[in-house]
Amino acid sequence: MSVRAVADGRSYPERPHLAVSAAIIRDRKVLIVRRARPPASGVFTLPGGGVEAGETLHEAVVREVQEETGLAIEPIALAGHREVVVRDGDGRASRHFVILCFASRWVAGEPQLNEELSDARWLKPAELADLKTTEGLAEIVAAAFERIEAAG
Repeated sequence: MSVRAVADGRSYPERPHLAVSAAIIRDRKVLIVRRARPPASGVFTLPGGGVEAGETLHEAVVREVQEETGLAIEPIALAGHREVVVRDGDGRASRHFVILCFASRWVAGEPQLNEELSDARWLKPAELADLKTTEGLAEIVAAAFERIEAAG
């Protein structure tokens, strides 16, 4: 275990870390990003990140998406959640995240790649099947489209 891994507070946590992500819908497509760094390097997922103390979930998802992609979004409704638990060789939780995924509308901007993202694509939901994605991504995207359609 590296000193950096312990120092960031995400490795071997005392409790789960709360995170948010956004299924951003634009022209009947969703934005999917590919992570450029471990632990999910090369995997396609939704943009997002950790919730900071003092900010609401909506504030966190808007901030994280803007920081990661440069996009402005409007969160509409919770589309679901995912829980990520990574265990080491001894069975200890080396990482534990609870991620709340929001159905969101694109407002402005074009995706900008950075040190966290190696790719960004606007895809139709059916196109996700051909990609290596985080577990449950297709279900979250389907739920996000339902929430956006219900909101009008």
